[in-house]
Amino acid sequence: MKELIETIVKPLVDFPDDVQVTILEEKDRVTYKLSVNKSDMGKVIGKQGRVAKAIRTVVYAAGASKSETVYLEIN
Repeated sequence: MKELIETIVKPLVDFPDDVQVTILEEKDRVTYKLSVNKSDMGKVIGKQGRVAKAIRTVVYAAGASKSETVYLEIN
């Protein structure tokens, strides 16, 4: 899942080396925390949050296919 998030986000940003995904596993869910360069934050969020919503949709669908409860936080 971490690789999926990186594959989606890295082409969107100007500083792909600054993209970091950390994993926080809890008993009933897995939270992925996405960090990008401060200047790339607008590109990842998009107008009215459309890009962020699309990324979350893909990640949640991939998690559902594995029967996992997945959350994505953008920091």
